Amino acid sequence: MDKKMILDNGLLEQYLLGELNATECEQIEQALASDAELKSHFDQLEEDFESLGLENAITPPASVKSQLLDQIKSASNSPKVVALQQNKRSKFYLGVAASIAALLLVGSFWMYNQLNSVQEQLQTVETNNSELNSTIENLNKELESNKTLYAAIVHPDTEQYILKGNTQMPDGKVVSYVNHNTKSVVINTERLPKLDDEHDYQMWADVEGEMINMGVISKDTNLMAMSYIDHAESLNITIEPAGGNDHPTVERLVTNVYLD
Repeated sequence: MDKKMILDNGLLEQYLLGELNATECEQIEQALASDAELKSHFDQLEEDFESLGLENAITPPASVKSQLLDQIKSASNSPKVVALQQNKRSKFYLGVAASIAALLLVGSFWMYNQLNSVQEQLQTVETNNSELNSTIENLNKELESNKTLYAAIVHPDTEQYILKGNTQMPDGKVVSYVNHNTKSVVINTERLPKLDDEHDYQMWADVEGEMINMGVISKDTNLMAMSYIDHAESLNITIEPAGGNDHPTVERLVTNVYLD
């Protein structure tokens, strides 16, 4: 018998109640001798049995005590050995008390297992609800972000500029939407070739010959907002180390467009 089988089948309780045969008792005793955790569980169970027995003990009738004292007195006055006869009613009451204690313990053990099972199920439901709420919250944020981007694109004052790839990126193409009134820039990067993990695309605005950072282009989305730079004369995209750069790597300029 292994520990799991013993615990799952309530064999420790049956062992304490004397309901196992000699072979099963021997196997239980071997398991207790070799498994300290199981022995600790058994000791606690034994204490619980004892506590329940004491809490539910039934006081025998007063006549039992009187009869017992009379028999002891008679035995002390007589040279003969007197065999004490066990009172049948006393035996009956003790049997009832033991049965009640055993039933209460088994019932408590069953309820304890059921309570643990219900608590585990409630924990699972709570975890699932938490994950669901988090997913819904993320979807709502994404929806709001997309609504903002689409609103910027369809705004009547928004102008569209196409950034076509140069010789370094002949198949590349980025569509940009610039609104000088609302000061917004949205780009569609669906046609940008994928980069490895060690590099990112970065967008720059040329203001009187100075390249000003507009942000690193995300690899995870095709439609995103970039920083609007006042008085920009052109939009430029370079390939930079992952995470972006403080200054553009001019030799890795892959596309640009002049603004009207």
